[in-house]
Amino acid sequence: MMPPPQVLFFAILAATILMFVWGRWRHDMVALGSLLACVAAGLVPAAEAFAGFGHPAVITVACVLVLSRGLQNSGAVDVLAQRVLPSSTGPTVAIAALTGLAAVLSAFMNNVGALALLLPVALQMAAKQKLPPGKVLMPLAFGSILGGTMTMIGTPPNLIVAGFRAEATDVGAFTMFDFTPVGVMIAAAGIVFVALTSRWLVPTRERTGVEGFDAGAYLTEARIPEKTKVAGKTLAEIEESLDEVDAQVVGIVRREVRLPSPSPHMKLWPGDILVIEAEPEALASGLSALGLKLEEDVRDEAAPAADDANPTAPADASEENQRAAPEDEKSEKEASASGEVELTELVVMPGSAILGRSATDIQLRTRFGINMLAISRQGSRSTARLRKMSVRAGDVLLMQGVPEGTSAFAATFGCIPLATRSLRIPDRSRALLATAIMALAIAGPALGLVSAAVSFAAGVLAVMAFRVVPPRAVYESIDWPVIVLLGALIPVAGAMASTGAADALATWLLESVAQGHPVAAVGVILVVTMTLSDFMNNAATAAVMCPIAIGSAAQAGTSADPFLMAVAVGASCAFLTPIGHQNNTIILGPGGLRFGDYWRLGLPLEIIIVAVGLPVLLLVWPL
Repeated sequence: MMPPPQVLFFAILAATILMFVWGRWRHDMVALGSLLACVAAGLVPAAEAFAGFGHPAVITVACVLVLSRGLQNSGAVDVLAQRVLPSSTGPTVAIAALTGLAAVLSAFMNNVGALALLLPVALQMAAKQKLPPGKVLMPLAFGSILGGTMTMIGTPPNLIVAGFRAEATDVGAFTMFDFTPVGVMIAAAGIVFVALTSRWLVPTRERTGVEGFDAGAYLTEARIPEKTKVAGKTLAEIEESLDEVDAQVVGIVRREVRLPSPSPHMKLWPGDILVIEAEPEALASGLSALGLKLEEDVRDEAAPAADDANPTAPADASEENQRAAPEDEKSEKEASASGEVELTELVVMPGSAILGRSATDIQLRTRFGINMLAISRQGSRSTARLRKMSVRAGDVLLMQGVPEGTSAFAATFGCIPLATRSLRIPDRSRALLATAIMALAIAGPALGLVSAAVSFAAGVLAVMAFRVVPPRAVYESIDWPVIVLLGALIPVAGAMASTGAADALATWLLESVAQGHPVAAVGVILVVTMTLSDFMNNAATAAVMCPIAIGSAAQAGTSADPFLMAVAVGASCAFLTPIGHQNNTIILGPGGLRFGDYWRLGLPLEIIIVAVGLPVLLLVWPL
C-alpha cells in the first residue's frame, strides 16, 4: 500500500500529463497549475514553491536564448552556416550534417551551448529548405542530446554517474572517454534515424504571426571595400556566389556612373558599387558571403554629412536643417555605437508625402538620423542610384536608424511600419565579438571552471555591455512561457524524489519485470531511467537511479558498471517531452511546437537507443 503522499503525487502527475497532452491550456499554465496543486497537497513547501525559477537550468535556458539572439543579429552565424550547410543538397543530407555537427560539439562542451550556437543556423537552413522550423530544430536538439553521451563532460548525468562509481566502488570514477564506445554507437544510430524520418514524424507547425509577409526582392547598393577577396574577380564569378543565396547583380556603379548592363567578364575593383537584387532573407547572406559593405554604411564612415555635401542636394534646404545636422549626426553616431540602431521596413502608402521624391531630396540623414538601405519594388527596376531613386506607392523601404527617427519619418511622410523581421546586416566586428563571448561562455563549464548558469549569465552581461544585443531587446529575446514551464516543474520533479514516488516506481518495475535476471535488470534500469528523465530533470533522475542501480548489481552479484552506464544513457536520452531536457525546452518556442509533438519522433528514437545501446553496453561493460 503506497503512502498517501505518493498517491497524491501520482494523481497530480497523471492529471498534469493529461492536460499537457490535451493541449487546451498553454504549457506554462499547466505547469503552474501542477506546482500549485503540489503546494496545496503539502508535497512542495510553500516557501520553496518558486525556488525553481532560480534553478541553474532556468537561468541557463534564458541566457542561451539571449546569446543566440546576439549571434543571429550580429551575422556571426552566416559564415558558420555557409560552412556547415551543403549548398546544393536535399533536406535529409542537410539535417544529417547539422545534427552530426551538434553531436560532435556536444561531446566536448555543454550540450545547451552547442544547441545555442547552432540554433540560428538551423533556422536559416529551415528557411532555405522550405521546411517548418520544428522539423529542423527537433533533430538538432536530439542530436545535441545524443552527443552528450559520448564523453564524461558531455552532460551532467555522466558526471553524476562517475561520482557515484567513485563512492561505491574501489576502481574510482569513470574517466573522460569511458562513455565513448557506447555513446558513439547510440549517437550514430540516432542521427541516421532522425535525419531519415524527421520530415515525416515531426508535425508541421507554422509559427503564427505576421513574420512571413512577402515584401518581394530588395534593390540595394553594396560597395567593394579595400582588401577583399572580391577584388579582381569577374562579375560572372561574383554572380555564381550570389546565386547560392538567390541574389543577383543588376547593375554596377563605377566613379558615380551606373552601368545597367555590365559584361559578365568585367573585373571588379575596390570602390565599385554593386546594385544587388535579393529577397529579404538572402540580403544579409549575400553581403556576408562576398564581404561587401552597404553603401550607406560606407558613406556614414567616410562622410558623415554626405547629404549636405552632396552637390545634388536641393539648394533650398532650410538653414534650420543645416544647423541641426551636426547635432543629429552626433546623436545618430552615439545611437549606432550603443547598439540601439534598428532595421525597419516601411510601406509607402498612396498619397504619401514622399511620393516622387528620393532619400537625397528629403535629407533623411540630416533631418531624421536614418538611412535608406534598400527598396523593394515588385515588378520593375529603376536605373537611378538608390539614394536618388524616386519613391512610388507600394514600395517597401528598408530603413536603418534609431526607432525614434524611423517613427518620426513614418509619421511625417505617411508610411506604415510592417511587422518586425529578423533582417541582419552583417557587422564583422560585432560578429567576432558575439562569437568570442559565446566561446568564452561555453569554455567556462566545458573546462570545469564555472557552472553553466554562471558562465552563460556572464555572457549575457557581456553582450549587453558591448551592445551586441541592445539592453532593451534582451528581455524580448527570452521565451517567457518556456521559462515559467521549467521553473514551475522543477519543484514538482523534486517532489517526485522527496515523496519516494520515483524510488517506489523504479523498485516496483525492477521486481515485477526483471525477476532476478541480471541482463533483464540492466534493460529495466535503462528503460525506467529513460522514462523518468522524460518528466524529471536529467541530473535528478541520475541521482535517484544510481543508488537503485548499484543496489541491483549487488543483489545480482555482478559488476555495477553496466548498471551505472545504463543510468547514464537513460538519464541523457529524454526525447518524449519538452521538459525532460533543457534542449527540448529551448526549441519549444522557436519551433512553434506543442508538448505532445515530441513523442512521435522521440518514442521510436528511444526504442532504437535501447535496441542498439543495450547490446553494446553489455559488450563493452560485461556483467
